[in-house]
Amino acid sequence: MSDDWDDEVSGSTTVVGSTFTNGGSNGLGGASKWQPSGAAPSGGSAGRGRGRGSGGFLSSAGAGGFGSTEPKVGGGFRSSTTAETNGFNGRGDASSGFGGSKGRSGGFGGGGGGGGGGECYKCHETGHFARECPNADASGGGRSGGGGGGECYKCHETGHFARECPNSESKGGSNECYKCHEEGHMARDCPNSESKGGGSGACFKCQETGHMARDCPNAEANPDGEARPPPSTYVPPEPSQDESESYEFMQRGINFDKYYDIPVEVTGREPPKCINSFDEAQLSPEVRKNVIKAKYDRPTPVQKYGIPIINSGRDLMACAQTGSGKTAAFLLPIITGMLNNGITGSSFSDFQEPQCIIVSPTRELTSQIYKEAYKFARNTILRPVVIYGGTSVSHQLKEVERGCHLLVATPGRLMDFINRGKIKVNNCKFLVLDEADRMLDMGFGPEMERLIYMPDMPKKGVRQCLMFSATFPNEVQEKAAEYLQDYLFLTVGRVGGAASDITQTVLEVGQYGKKDQLLALLQAQEATDRTLVFVETKRSADFLASVLSQSEFPTTSIHGDREQREREEALADFRAGRAPVLVATSVAARGLDIPNVKHVVNYDLPSGIDEYVHRIGRTGRVGNLGKATSFYDPSKDSQSARALIKVLADAQQEVPEFLENAADSAVGTFHGNAGGSFGGRDTRKQFTGRGGGGGGRGGGQDDWGSGGGGGGGGFSAAADNGGGDEESWD
Repeated sequence: MSDDWDDEVSGSTTVVGSTFTNGGSNGLGGASKWQPSGAAPSGGSAGRGRGRGSGGFLSSAGAGGFGSTEPKVGGGFRSSTTAETNGFNGRGDASSGFGGSKGRSGGFGGGGGGGGGGECYKCHETGHFARECPNADASGGGRSGGGGGGECYKCHETGHFARECPNSESKGGSNECYKCHEEGHMARDCPNSESKGGGSGACFKCQETGHMARDCPNAEANPDGEARPPPSTYVPPEPSQDESESYEFMQRGINFDKYYDIPVEVTGREPPKCINSFDEAQLSPEVRKNVIKAKYDRPTPVQKYGIPIINSGRDLMACAQTGSGKTAAFLLPIITGMLNNGITGSSFSDFQEPQCIIVSPTRELTSQIYKEAYKFARNTILRPVVIYGGTSVSHQLKEVERGCHLLVATPGRLMDFINRGKIKVNNCKFLVLDEADRMLDMGFGPEMERLIYMPDMPKKGVRQCLMFSATFPNEVQEKAAEYLQDYLFLTVGRVGGAASDITQTVLEVGQYGKKDQLLALLQAQEATDRTLVFVETKRSADFLASVLSQSEFPTTSIHGDREQREREEALADFRAGRAPVLVATSVAARGLDIPNVKHVVNYDLPSGIDEYVHRIGRTGRVGNLGKATSFYDPSKDSQSARALIKVLADAQQEVPEFLENAADSAVGTFHGNAGGSFGGRDTRKQFTGRGGGGGGRGGGQDDWGSGGGGGGGGFSAAADNGGGDEESWD
């Protein structure tokens, strides 16, 4: 309703049994802002405006109501009584309402008289309309009657409407903006509205445009209800056009060849045969050239088995270890399939319909996947696009509008763009959930469910769904199976045995001794060794980074409260060695592929063992050796003792005596997933077979595609070593 609603000639609204009041005036239309004040036993007034009277509906006592038949002070609608004030169709003596035949000052709103038959309803004279009435002042209209007569309801002068009132200072103004009280613009266009928290079409909660505050998709991120910071204007740099930089790769370590001796399991109906070289992968010529430029000479186990599964059009749930080439395992066949089947979409459309949507939980991992997609899609017509939080919305909207065939996104920004109508999912052929265990838990689970069950999303069996994770607990598998059809379960065990790539050490350190212990570790290693230190809280990250910097260890930090520009700058400094120590929260635990990380320190042990294995997986990648040191605080970490022992034992690491003692006294704690030497086992099947021969780890009742040489061509249906495997991958 507009601000000047009282200037309009109105009809009537009748409410039975309620009294509308406005400063004590009764009768037809006595309510301020249409608020009922409660029931009246003898009948309530009805209508709108500032009229008078107190008649109810069919009232027989007190003031006359609708259809009243007795003499009363105020007649109601169709009253036949002799009354001082009659309502609609009244025939009384004193003041009749609409259609009245007698009276001096009746009428709607207590102003003028009846109003029928071409008369002015204010003064009952002919020859003019009520809005032009020259006798309105004498007829009781205006202030006492509730409007009428062409008067401004703010200053009660004639000749202008309330919205144009030049005398409205006492009433709040009409030409003025009610937010900044300046003239020349409306409140919705106010350029000075920062002091009032609104204006300019922006949501007052997150300050982004395109939605109202009640629909704000970012409101949940600030449960305290405080105003969010202004929207980010950060525009991330474009991928390098220099091929030598784009195809920079991590040098393989001395243990890289061990990847081809790892046990592999594939379960499900009729899995396709594995490949032993990229020449067998059926890659398009352009993609194959990009693979050569990236110096990928032979596929890793997850690529050997994953690429033919995806090429065959099957849904896939896959586990693989850290640094084993999982991103390429799904990007290479997806890009090839899109190029072979034809690229759709146009940059001239108001919205884009990507054929592939890849969702991951962190901004850093999302950016990393995009750079890999950009690398493998070079010199093709396929256009990958990335969208994630902490960056300029307008910039990313423009990037999407230029054309989007393959979209890499974080969940929040993806759903925001879908709600804006800029992304349509009806043409999605490939849906990939990276870090699927995180994507399907309570953090992102509801958003993923909304995405997958959107009406426009192609149903399972029409779209191909691929999920990758380090571990697949039973509950995650059960949830994931709802989104998959006739899927294959691929699990790749860890590189290991006696010579593990990551040397894990657990030290018993109290809360107040951790800082000195960390300084001792840093002093004992080369100053240029890159060290990643994990803490639990954002405040601890900034504090510890400051302490280390003051102790002459160049240090930077990364956590969720830092702006995206600062996070990316911190990672760039760490990669380049300008700050060889990076203090991070769990935001850096997944997906970061940083060369030459020599040492990972768990300054604070995480509450979950899965998080632990993701953290230590930042070192010892691609066959390189690494070191992980964890500070165990007996006062707060005892619940993790048994699970930690299990991880150490599976990796054939030394288990300290204090940890065994703590585990003995920790009743009912978690032991880890029963995955053998794998990160997870297919819940659809009981694994009872034992491996025999074959190209790699061979035989068993479920072996397929032995593939011969290079190891790992076949697989055993059961692992050689018991116990769970918590090895992480990103």
